[in-house]
Amino acid sequence: MRRASDNLLEIENLRISFAARSGAAKVLDGVNIALRAGEIMGLVGESGCGKTTLANAILGILAANARQSGMIRFGGEDLLALPRQRIEHEIRGRRITFIPQDPVASFNPLFSIGTQGMEVMKWKSPQRTLREGRGMSGLFSRYPRVRRKADAAAVLKMLRAVEMPSSSDALRKLPHELSGGQRQRLMIALALLPEPQLVIADEPTSALDATIQAQILKLLKRLAKDNGAAVLFTTHDLATAYEICDRVTVMYAGQEVETAPVATFFAEPRHPYTVRLLDSLPRPGRDFGEIGGEIPGLVDPPAGCRFHPRCSRASEACRAERPAAVRLDGEHQVRCHHPIDRGAR
Repeated sequence: MRRASDNLLEIENLRISFAARSGAAKVLDGVNIALRAGEIMGLVGESGCGKTTLANAILGILAANARQSGMIRFGGEDLLALPRQRIEHEIRGRRITFIPQDPVASFNPLFSIGTQGMEVMKWKSPQRTLREGRGMSGLFSRYPRVRRKADAAAVLKMLRAVEMPSSSDALRKLPHELSGGQRQRLMIALALLPEPQLVIADEPTSALDATIQAQILKLLKRLAKDNGAAVLFTTHDLATAYEICDRVTVMYAGQEVETAPVATFFAEPRHPYTVRLLDSLPRPGRDFGEIGGEIPGLVDPPAGCRFHPRCSRASEACRAERPAAVRLDGEHQVRCHHPIDRGAR
């Protein structure tokens, strides 16, 4: 049995809402997730289920109108309770880094890859002390020559680790001179350069073709394991989750509904929504399965389990009260008053 102390990240009863004209949109509703050091956790679900909001909450980059409660414990500290300055200088970009979905929009088109890599290292290098440059900011901040030389070597080494062709030449190129796959390799490199404990990857391969996508997934998995970094991998693509993840958490309309090791998730799903989600995948000799119904609005969401309006197994209990998380076998956990029996699918 895993102990709470084994977890790098623990999210407990996280609730996030945003002010809207029609009322408060309850985007996350009592989410609970735990992630071990060195583990790759897939966060899956339909568009609008809250995956990106959860990632942004961990990074501390929610919009100003967000209201949040609960706990995001990282390395034993509640991120929601830490001063913003400490999040910016010690956590985000150093201990927690981010791989975006669109590398084109994330690179500055006017500066070379080498310049942008060194800018990351100037502020987020693992060799940088927290006192360094205190009292100065922006372009005039001091960058010690010895550290700059070591950081430049680290940038080149990481480009070789992500298998960039002609790594030295790539440092002099502008982002538009590289292919989509090469830009995503560079995004992985920039995310790993600060030697983070946690990497959040927001559908980082969705814009790539299938062949390049497979290469990037294999690369990310290998480098994350080699560097001992945990990865929270958000995706709507279940095939991608199967390729890279150790465990999978399914989200629906702002609530987590099932968590399982990846093999168990695909072989023995127990929540009705998870089953319907997997049945919607294309398979030879089978028609597409449909979930049916519509995703509920978040301003006035259904009480209890938010999936109950679309669920054929729903009872009065489902409409009245959100199910507690029930541990089944090992690390398989489900929130459902009427979970599907093993093998009944």
